[in-house]
Amino acid sequence: MSRRVVVTGLGLTSPVGNEIDTFWSSLCSGKSGIGPVTLFDTTEYPCKIAGEVKDIDFSQYVDAKEVKRTDRAILLAIIAAKKALDDSALDMSSLDMERCGTIIGSGIGGLSTLETEHSKLVQRGPNRVSPFLIPMMIPDMSAGMVSISSGFKGPNYAVVSACASGAHSIGDAFMMIKCGLVDLVMAGGTEAVVTPLSFAGFCSMKALSTRNENPTKASSPFDIKRDGFVMGEGSGIIILESLEHALARKAKIYAEMLGYGASGDAYHLSAPAPEGAGAQVAIRMALSSANLKPSQIDYINAHGTSTPLNDKLESNAIRKVFGEAADSVAISSTKSMTGHLLGASGAIEFIASVLAIKNETIPPTINYEDPDPECDLNYTPNVAVKKKIRYALSNSFGFGGHNACLALGKYESPEAGN
Repeated sequence: MSRRVVVTGLGLTSPVGNEIDTFWSSLCSGKSGIGPVTLFDTTEYPCKIAGEVKDIDFSQYVDAKEVKRTDRAILLAIIAAKKALDDSALDMSSLDMERCGTIIGSGIGGLSTLETEHSKLVQRGPNRVSPFLIPMMIPDMSAGMVSISSGFKGPNYAVVSACASGAHSIGDAFMMIKCGLVDLVMAGGTEAVVTPLSFAGFCSMKALSTRNENPTKASSPFDIKRDGFVMGEGSGIIILESLEHALARKAKIYAEMLGYGASGDAYHLSAPAPEGAGAQVAIRMALSSANLKPSQIDYINAHGTSTPLNDKLESNAIRKVFGEAADSVAISSTKSMTGHLLGASGAIEFIASVLAIKNETIPPTINYEDPDPECDLNYTPNVAVKKKIRYALSNSFGFGGHNACLALGKYESPEAGN
């Protein structure tokens, strides 16, 4: 069995908006969500900026008592999932819950909870550590809590593959629906690690930008001035379902998911493989599984982290795979506006790619001012571009050599002959 898979619901929490319309408007207008960190004191840190989720009242979505004992990453996922379900207009009473899955990835999980409870352990002793420490810390609990709140009883798990977690989760959901194991999956990613320990670790690696004086300009993918990524937080949840299931309930269809590629660098714990070799494998696999040629791709939402090595090697991977077509494909990094949401990045960037297809617009790469000779592709600098998009790719790569590429396209009804 091989079934078509479509996107029927979108929900998110992000540094540039917590509603789909706000998120998309921000991206198209080149609005940055990066600012000074407010969640903890950064006085002793070389990096003092991040993309935080703002203007959100968790108690509007979750009982106030539950908010106090639930990790921020889980709360962000619960809210994004509720928004996606509302957007999909699913009649929950009509669903076969055993054929509805939940796959939500997270690169790190409940780090804020771990930090808080470790401080209690050190300062006040083991008897003061919360019984909610373990369930709120482990990365799978976002999927678990969303499954509980929705009643979905199909496959329920987390993918943990660093910054590729959200994309791998969507890829897994696609494959499960395609082969007939389930009819519908809530898939995506969540992350909330704008925390002291996370920043200390990434700063020690010298992975974060230190351009604190002008936060909105700090994330500059593919620009020669780029000096590291900017941390972001949030969650993206997508409702994927079989075309048959979507048509039977007369669902609105945003786009069709067509292919998925995944690979491992087998090279280094944090650096990408030379020439972006692993990324090339994932991109080729996604194209092959979607039965697409490079020349058919209109848009690539790049991983584009604003780190010196990653941006150069991703550009090289695209050029190697696309050949002559590399010069004509439109590319952009929405991380220039959202920052890098780690395990959630692949999910909100998939949402951006879906909206690009729906609205026939390429969101820009902002802060692209001084081209890097080693990054020589069309990165849609600074201003959104209107363009009909039939096929798109979304790239995600993570520490440990984890690579994912998602292929999607404009939905064509069965009557259209596709």
